[in-house]
Amino acid sequence: MPCSPSTTPPPTSPPPGGKGASLARLSRAGLPVPRGFHITTDAYRAFVAGFRDEILSAGDPDAIPALFAAHDVPDELAGQILRAYAGLGDDVPVAVRSSATAEDLPGMSFAGQQDSYLNVRGQDLLDAVRRCWASLWNPRAIAYRDRHGVPHDDVALAVVVQELVDADAAGVLFTADPVTGDREATVINASWGGWARPSSAGRSRPT
Repeated sequence: MPCSPSTTPPPTSPPPGGKGASLARLSRAGLPVPRGFHITTDAYRAFVAGFRDEILSAGDPDAIPALFAAHDVPDELAGQILRAYAGLGDDVPVAVRSSATAEDLPGMSFAGQQDSYLNVRGQDLLDAVRRCWASLWNPRAIAYRDRHGVPHDDVALAVVVQELVDADAAGVLFTADPVTGDREATVINASWGGWARPSSAGRSRPT
């Protein structure tokens, strides 16, 4: 199923990607996860099926976004995405978040490697999803996979669409020190304002 509720429990190999699977577990545990839905990796694979070889053979990563922009989201899939969005309410602002299959692994953290888009509304959602998919192939994501030996032809990207929270501050809580691995330490990396992007991208300094 290309779109599924964000509370859907992930299977062994999560089609919602790493972030989507984690959010589903948090929601099922009763934690206050913003409402939303997943666009699964099956949808991504269906979308790129016709030009996947062009992606893999592209010599310049900066040329890849144009490949995605040249293809419309298929009508059936677009309809499912927009119906799931409409189920959140009328013109609700959402966050469109990347959720890759190779994400937050025991020896690697892909935080900030792919792109997310905030305050997306209405028909702009389809373009944001397409750009989110394309970010799987941005230069930093490709370089990170190369550095850690992650095969490019094995990766796929799900998208998490969530109601945008009007927050005073946003950030990331690490239940272990991300530098030393010390599980006796908790690190909060946060920024004022409602967008956590500076923290996840490493542009804010924890104190």
